[in-house]
Amino acid sequence: MKTSKKHYHHGDLNQSLLNAASLILRNEGVEGLSMRKLADQVGVSRTAPYHHFKDKNALLCSLAEAGFKQQQADLQALADNSGATREAFTQYVYRYLAYAQNHSEIYDLMFGRTIWKAGEPTAELQNSAKSTFKTWVYWIGLWQESGVLTQNNTSLRIGQTTWASLHGLARLMIDGVYPDQTGQSEMVEQMIRNLCSHQ
Repeated sequence: MKTSKKHYHHGDLNQSLLNAASLILRNEGVEGLSMRKLADQVGVSRTAPYHHFKDKNALLCSLAEAGFKQQQADLQALADNSGATREAFTQYVYRYLAYAQNHSEIYDLMFGRTIWKAGEPTAELQNSAKSTFKTWVYWIGLWQESGVLTQNNTSLRIGQTTWASLHGLARLMIDGVYPDQTGQSEMVEQMIRNLCSHQ
């Protein structure tokens, strides 16, 4: 059921538009998402979304930005709760892969060509992506210091290659190359063993 625009405050409408856009994206893909359809879905005027997002590209960038913020929050929460331990690293690997599979459309925007090659990433999205990766590299350094990860290179290089492993497995899962759940779990555990220092 569509909601009357009179029930919205400015901030509420922004989030409602993002929520509705995410749902359309999940059900119909990037091609099925339009500013007009988004307005109809939320129940506001056709011009209302443009007060929050300049165009469709800006909307997609905002969705990707929200994904990076969620990823950064997950990493920080796990690391804060468990410290620089192998348990925290393992939990984050599973959480990263779960997010990629459960929110594959957003994940595609975060790391795919729709924005980064075919579109135009906004400054806000670029800053969010960089901030998330900096947090990742920071915790990589702490995991190196605690002996969880190898110290045979800088935290930047270990962070880049570790993320590449996570992203590669996430893509294989999203694309249905390895649909078997048991096999996926075994692959994740082996990847963790490969990435972590021998202890």
